[in-house]
Amino acid sequence: MSDDEFDAAVTDALDLIPPELAAKIENVAVFVEESYQPEPWEDPNTVLLGLYEGIPLTERGGEPWAMPDRITLYKGPILEICQTPQDVVEQVTVTVVHEVAHHFGISDETLHRLGWG
Repeated sequence: MSDDEFDAAVTDALDLIPPELAAKIENVAVFVEESYQPEPWEDPNTVLLGLYEGIPLTERGGEPWAMPDRITLYKGPILEICQTPQDVVEQVTVTVVHEVAHHFGISDETLHRLGWG
C-alpha cells in the first residue's frame, strides 16, 4: 500500500467519526510514521499501531500553554498484520477510534472491553 493510499485510509477513518463527536475534538494533530521507536525505559521490542500523546479532555484545566495533542499511526506494524487493503482500512479505523477515545479520557481497559482494543 502506498503512502497516499494509507493516508487516504486515515482520512476515511477520521471522516467516520460522528460530526457531533468530531466537533468536540480540540487541538489534536494526526500523524503517520513508519514505526514506533520505544523509549529507553521501554521493552525494545514494543510494537504499537497508534499512540495518543497529550492531555485528555477529562484532565484538562484550561492550560493556555498546552501544545496540540498528537495522535500517531504507525504504518509498518499496521501493514504487517493486515492481509488486504480492506483489512488496512478496518485496522486504521479501529486504531483511530482507539486513539481519539484516549483524547476523551477513555482508558485502554474500557476500550478493550468495548471491542476497540
